[in-house]
This record gives sequence, C-alpha cells and structure tokens, in this order.
Amino acid sequence: MSTSIIQITAEQVREVLNWRMVCAAVEEAMKSVSYSQEDQDRDEHGSPQTSQPARSMTVCGDKHNLLLTMPAYVGNYRLSSSTNDESTLKSSTIACKVVTSFGKNPERANPLPRIMANILIFNTETGKLDCIMDGTDITAWRTAAASLVATKYLYFPRYPEGIARPIKVAIIGTGVQGESHALGMCSYFTVSDIYLWNRTSTNAESLGKKLQAEIANVRVHVCSTASEAVADADVVCVGTYSSTPLVTHTMLKKRHVHINTVGAGQVHFGEVGPDIYENGKVYIDSWENAKKELNGLKAELIGEIGEVINTKQYPLNDKITIFQSMGMAAEDATVAQSIFNAVQCKKE
Repeated sequence: MSTSIIQITAEQVREVLNWRMVCAAVEEAMKSVSYSQEDQDRDEHGSPQTSQPARSMTVCGDKHNLLLTMPAYVGNYRLSSSTNDESTLKSSTIACKVVTSFGKNPERANPLPRIMANILIFNTETGKLDCIMDGTDITAWRTAAASLVATKYLYFPRYPEGIARPIKVAIIGTGVQGESHALGMCSYFTVSDIYLWNRTSTNAESLGKKLQAEIANVRVHVCSTASEAVADADVVCVGTYSSTPLVTHTMLKKRHVHINTVGAGQVHFGEVGPDIYENGKVYIDSWENAKKELNGLKAELIGEIGEVINTKQYPLNDKITIFQSMGMAAEDATVAQSIFNAVQCKKE
C-alpha cells in the first residue's frame, strides 16, 4: 500500500531551525563533496559521497522569471540525532530543490518573495517521493551557515583561543542574506560589535533594531558608508546584487581579515574589489561550481572548504581569506534531512 507524501510547511521548518543543526548539516555536505572529489570509490569504504550535477535553469517566458532545479545525492554522512545532540546517525539523502525566481513579485499588489523554494526528499531504497518541504527559509539559512562554517575553519584557527575569540563583523547589504548572516554570526560566534551598511539606510536601521532586540551583548553600528563598516572588522559578509565592488583592499584596516561573499549579481565576484582578490586566498564550496561560475576571476583558488576540514590544513598565516560561496544542492539535501528528522521527532 502506498503511503501519503509528507508535507512540511514553512512554519514547521521555522519551529525546528537552529544554527547548530544547520551548520552541522552544511559541514557534512562540504566534507562529503570533498571526499567525492578526492576518490569516487570512497563510499565503498563507508566514507561520505556526493553526486550533484549542475543546476538547471529554465526561462519562463519573461527573462526575469526563472525555474531552477538543484538535485543531489549525499551518502554515508552523519547527522546529529534529533533526540541527542551528542549522538550521530548515519544518513543518506536523495533530494532536489526546486526554486522559482520571479523578479517582479515584490512589486505585486499582494507582494510575494522574489525567490521561493521547495525541497523534494526521495526514499533512498525505492526512489519514491517521501516529502515536500518549504525551502525558502532553508536557502537563506544554509547559505549563511556555509559562511559560518567557512569562518570557523578559515579565520579562527589563526588564534589560540579559537572560536571563543570575540570578533567584529561587518555586514554589507542588509537584505535576506545580510539578515541571516548577521543573526547567524551573532548566534554562532562571540561577536562584540556588528557593523551594518546598506545602500538604502532604512534597511540597515531596521536590521539594527532587530539585532538589538534579539541578540544580547552585541554592539550594533549602522554605518553611512561601506568603508566605515569594514574598517575595524575581523569578518566581512557581503551579500548583494551589486556588479561593482563595494569593498576594496584599502578599506580593510585589520592585519587578518576573513571575507564571505555570497552575492548573486551578474558575476559571483563582482561585489568585492579585484585588489582584495590580488591580496587574498580564495576558498570555494565546490570545484565543479567554481569552474562554471568563477570563470574570469583573477585570483588564487586554494581549494574547497571541505578539503580544509578533511585535511586540517588551515590557512594559519594568510592575511586575507575569502570564501566564494556559490551554494550547493548537497547543502540543501543535508539540511532538509535534518529538518525532516526533527519534525518527525516532534510528532512522536
């Protein structure tokens, strides 16, 4: 007898989302991708393995209306148990994120998000569709979580106190990604000061008020220029649609700085100045993504974040590290599986 398809709403997703869970799932995805790059046969020995073809993009009449599909298989990875954070469960996941990007949605009489997503989870034994999950919040959270994981392994190993070290964070662009990065950074690390800048200052002010209301012991600064925002920052997060540089090398005053750039402009690397790439070392989420989406970037690509985690070869002496985030279907798969497990656990 066939069983019904489980539907998980945006509200159910929000009830179980937390940064520790999402970061752990994203870290597993990153490690799995790098294991797969190193040795396609490692899954036979019980190591993680990932298969994630390039995302497809379908133009839906108007060039501003897009349908994107991002399928992935992640096998033999470990997730924290929903009932015990100290224990882990061996997992395998088949999932596909389906995203619509309709640029005029916010301008409608009844506004809708520009980007909406659903994630399909399939049975790994039969291929049957088991679950349809709202993926809009997951996209924002897993993107920010990738930056958190990158910061954890690229910035903090330089210092003996590790992630206990207080940091100052700059957020350039205070839209959906800016907000998720700000909340994630303040929740996951010890942030003493956070500097916010947005071209429309009211957006930065709004996020500043939210951070002051929700996050304790963090000094919030709304800045009038991007230069002011990054001047004293240890970690810079840039998430905009800008095709021209918003942050340049001369703006950075600290000796060691880590930059997370997640923008989605005409090119993935448009929002950070060429002089930063000339003076920094670039890390990526996936070599396959980098080959397709970083064509034309004049910078030294060191390797995947997963490679750094797996090999423990941390960039201890680099003055500037850059995480060039492009997003991976594997991250959506592992985060969706974590949420699925947590929601099912709540029902029991």
